[in-house]
Amino acid sequence: MLRQAARPFGLTFPPNAVVPLAPGAPRALPGSVPPRLRSSLSAVLIALSCLLVPFGALAAWASYGLADTGRYVTTMAPLAADPDVREAVAKTVGDGILREVDQRMDVRGVRGSVAPFVHDAVRSFTQTRAFRLAWDTGNRVTHDAVLRALRAEDPAEDAGEGPVTVDLAPVTAQVKQQLTDDHIPLAARIPVEHTAVPVLRAAEVGRLRKGFHVLEVAGFWLPVTAVVFAVAGIALAVRRRRAVAATALGTALGGALLVLALTIGRSLTLAGLPADVPHPAAAAIYDALTATLRTTSWLLLALGLTVALTTWVTRRLRLPRPSRHPHEDATAPTPAQSPAPTRARA
Repeated sequence: MLRQAARPFGLTFPPNAVVPLAPGAPRALPGSVPPRLRSSLSAVLIALSCLLVPFGALAAWASYGLADTGRYVTTMAPLAADPDVREAVAKTVGDGILREVDQRMDVRGVRGSVAPFVHDAVRSFTQTRAFRLAWDTGNRVTHDAVLRALRAEDPAEDAGEGPVTVDLAPVTAQVKQQLTDDHIPLAARIPVEHTAVPVLRAAEVGRLRKGFHVLEVAGFWLPVTAVVFAVAGIALAVRRRRAVAATALGTALGGALLVLALTIGRSLTLAGLPADVPHPAAAAIYDALTATLRTTSWLLLALGLTVALTTWVTRRLRLPRPSRHPHEDATAPTPAQSPAPTRARA
């Protein structure tokens, strides 16, 4: 067909001549996937990978960060030195002590004069080593109780017969033992009473348990699926340099969206708290729990932009390749010139 189209222009090709294609045009080998189909499949896989990046990071953070008791206690431990958290604890514990005193002794007439001394005493206690020990132990006991309920390790909690409660007796006993070892006066007389404090209502256990099981599965498979889709999309692409750049930009976009979601979630969380909950302390706890996820989001953003910029720079700095099909005039033999006539020939 090419030979027939070239005849009107006076061009002829030998019978066995092979007409080369354009240097940059993709060619489909016999039995291979067409380039257009490969590009479409590559675009779909890369788009799915970039879409799964923020969800995979969120699921992995919740599954391996929040659901691990050791990491949770380590994350919450620095909050024992936070001024806002100390003030919230002093207010909450001080009000609880005053309520307990009101039930046993009628001190309503002198409550206004006694309350400042009680809060000052509790505030002083929050600056001691015993408070830090009680803070870590209380967080560990509470986290263990919630995990047992969500994983249905307790038959009574699995049946949904009651709320999730925490017994404060082990916490009190550990603090008492530590104070006794430090030779604190009257530490041995601290009563150790079994007090059940509800931390999760019975109506919420079943709903949260289903979501927790899904989260444990998604925390592993979503990041793995995102990586597999990205690798498959790049390997299937016709122009792999462009595919790498597109994957990097999509990853950076996912990290930026995750940072934005954390910022909006912080505002919505603080706005939805009751009026009696100290907002500065709640903000400090939110920032501590999401610190790892926020760092991961910024890393995804920085990594994606770095890879995309590197791809663009290497493409600009790439040396031009020599042409595979040089001009025919450069290699065509020059016709032989006829010899000049000599005097004898003339």
